[in-house]
Amino acid sequence: MTSFRKGMLAGAALLIVVVLIVAVLAAMSGLYDVAADSPHLALTRAIIDYVRESSIESRAEDIKVPPLGNSRMVAAGAGHYDAMCTACHLAPDMADNEMRPGMNPKPPELAKMSVGDPAEQFWIVKHGIKMTAMPAWGPTHTDEEIWDIVAFLQKLPKLTPAQYRALVAASGKPDEDRMNMGH
Repeated sequence: MTSFRKGMLAGAALLIVVVLIVAVLAAMSGLYDVAADSPHLALTRAIIDYVRESSIESRAEDIKVPPLGNSRMVAAGAGHYDAMCTACHLAPDMADNEMRPGMNPKPPELAKMSVGDPAEQFWIVKHGIKMTAMPAWGPTHTDEEIWDIVAFLQKLPKLTPAQYRALVAASGKPDEDRMNMGH
């Protein structure tokens, strides 16, 4: 090995050690503000977003999506969404609540987004997302119930407030006792 290569490797190793020491010192000093009402730095937000999207995409790629057009599934999903999701993700024409402004990152308003990939939505609902307040519903809900929610999410961006309320009414809403017991 040439002395130039040895010098390059030594320099790279030294750089890695210095970066690690700086990172550890920054973490130990409390330098990074973890308060929910303090936004991430733009670079931090970009890295988090990239890692989240890549992780979800790779884990959802082998999920087989069942037919989601069944009106029973959509109505059942509407009931679950209304009971479990509106506090964070709101419903069509629903005003912001006291909780959402204090959340960082702020949960997306799903009624205002384009229709997402159903396999990715299934993975997100089932497994949740760390450090976002998005819970994993898989431990308390069957895959069938999660697919009902996904079927509803596929329709949500196109629903008027009246159509949303009609679907929730048609769902018979999930039993409150079951929701409070976690299943």
